[in-house]
Amino acid sequence: MISFLQTIIYILGGIMIFISLLPLIRNDYWVFRVFEFPRAQKWVINLIILFASLIFFPSDAYFSFGFFILIVANQLYLSYQIYPYLPMAKKQIDSVNLDFKPSLKLLIANVYQENREWEKLSCMIDREKPDVVLLLETDEWWKNKCNSSFGREYVYQVLEDRENTYGMLLYSKLELRNTQIHYLVKDEIPSIETDIILEKRAIKLYAIHPEPPVPSENPKSTARDAEILLVGKKTNADQKPTIVAGDLNDVAWSYTTELFLKISGLLDPRRGRGFYSSFHAKHALARWPLDHIFCSGHFRLQNMKRMESIGSDHFPIYVQLYLAKTKDNSDELEVTTADEILADEKVENGTE
Repeated sequence: MISFLQTIIYILGGIMIFISLLPLIRNDYWVFRVFEFPRAQKWVINLIILFASLIFFPSDAYFSFGFFILIVANQLYLSYQIYPYLPMAKKQIDSVNLDFKPSLKLLIANVYQENREWEKLSCMIDREKPDVVLLLETDEWWKNKCNSSFGREYVYQVLEDRENTYGMLLYSKLELRNTQIHYLVKDEIPSIETDIILEKRAIKLYAIHPEPPVPSENPKSTARDAEILLVGKKTNADQKPTIVAGDLNDVAWSYTTELFLKISGLLDPRRGRGFYSSFHAKHALARWPLDHIFCSGHFRLQNMKRMESIGSDHFPIYVQLYLAKTKDNSDELEVTTADEILADEKVENGTE
């Protein structure tokens, strides 16, 4: 007779298998996309269920054995999904020493518009001394605090503050050229395109913050996916060193982010190094990587770290990149004709 505990294990195991496979349905509605986020959490919970089934189920019961096989299969599937982001996996961007020059130090932070702990951000910038600072969810209050705190040290500025949580402030010690403000999908959501001049070489920077697929803002990921992929298509057309940075409201391992990497030809410094989960800063058990810095094969990674809390629901992300003399395309993800067709369809659906 099945005990109450065994019944609970069956139910939890069934739910875990269901939410692991649900994102395979390529539907833009949020309920299909949201379960892409907690991949590491699903791996841990599934492992607990696996051990529980070993302990509490009889070995001679066919149904119990079948359930155990399904849980093992799901564990292998989840392991396959998270493996590229573990330290033992192959790095997509090679590492070099900190003394290699020229290098670019970049800090990105979603400050959370209602957050008022601006001093923590100011102290962090004073300590780390990044060349470029990208701040998201910045309204006029944040713009004024940043300008009065460290604005004089950053001569080149792009100030697109908004009161709708999609404000964007870019501060740079390095010269910025050819700066453009785009509204790729929605009129109220800006993105920045600019050239950073590093020792007479131009680095194309795209800064984006698409809206998340959540019921309170947009129940579908269509607009988010379109904005991400539009930038991916633009970066693919650029031959110069390129960086895409921002809060993508999408995890590093999602189907859309992987498609973006294929279409853009950019690389993810997280691969082979760790999750660097940046959201949610105040909930350790519900945390995943939403804030990203992708770059072309012109760069080598010198340093990457998730910074301490600044009072926001996001942790800042810091990278130091060495700009090499030659581009290394060897670790770009392979793109197929089907990928290109799918990207075009997603862009069309999100911009129509």
